[in-house]
Amino acid sequence: MADDKSGIADGSMIRRGVLGLSAAGAALGGVAGAGLGLLAPRAAQAQEAVPSRLQTVLDRGHLIVGTGSTNPPWHFEDETGKLVGMDIDMARLLAKSLFEDPEKIEFVLQGSDARIPSLVTDKVDVICQWMTVTAGRAQQVEFTHPYYREGVGLMLMAEGGRFKNYDEMKAAGADVTVGAMQNVFIADWTKMALPDAKLDQFESPDATLQALNAGRIDTYLADQSAMRWLMAQAPGRYLDSGFGWMPNSYASAVKPGDPIWLNWVNTVYKEAMMGVDFDSFKASYKKWFGIDLPTPKVGFPTEFS
Repeated sequence: MADDKSGIADGSMIRRGVLGLSAAGAALGGVAGAGLGLLAPRAAQAQEAVPSRLQTVLDRGHLIVGTGSTNPPWHFEDETGKLVGMDIDMARLLAKSLFEDPEKIEFVLQGSDARIPSLVTDKVDVICQWMTVTAGRAQQVEFTHPYYREGVGLMLMAEGGRFKNYDEMKAAGADVTVGAMQNVFIADWTKMALPDAKLDQFESPDATLQALNAGRIDTYLADQSAMRWLMAQAPGRYLDSGFGWMPNSYASAVKPGDPIWLNWVNTVYKEAMMGVDFDSFKASYKKWFGIDLPTPKVGFPTEFS
């Protein structure tokens, strides 16, 4: 999560060096200037072209994707042991678009802290691992178009709970108990939504959910994607309070400096969200989040309006 600002100072030095050389050449003029001119062809010799990652992947014959395996609905193993989830669907869409085969893919399972290192050291071609877009990370990787907007929400019991929506909890003040997984920021997050509520922290999402089921807490504070997944798995058991906050964007990431590869991945994602692969994208949203996406309007592309 820490922002790595390495490279900014070096970039400034390079710019200053170029400007300094120009000024020196102008000041010397004459023979000295001609001497500098004699050096120019050698300095400007063409570098050997490095192939784009796109060509590298095509030549290899399969895509290598960095992801995780423990965070439904994003990336997890189903009852058969198969890796599934929204991130996995996005990765398989890339493989299908490359090779007409969504199975031509190798997944590198890793923790969240390995996402950027595995990318910049060329262990993987792309990261599909619920990666939040931040300005700090954008100094180290290049983000694709976001494919989900995350946020924090409050889940309630659909039947038997004390409250039916956010407004009722807000009005109840200190008579509300919020349950959440342990986090150093969780008290501040809770106060943003319910300033007077009591807070109980648990060691895991499962323990928090058990407390909600048993009536020991009134509401479960969680990522909205996790809430939607739970509601989709147990229709009619849980409900969204109707209030969300702290938005952040999820996107894939590629190694910087390869505009051809970034543009290709972005083209696949954009046409999944707005064009030829929309049906596949819509099915993933319905499966993992229970969300029915509206079909993009035919006519002028609304993304340019």
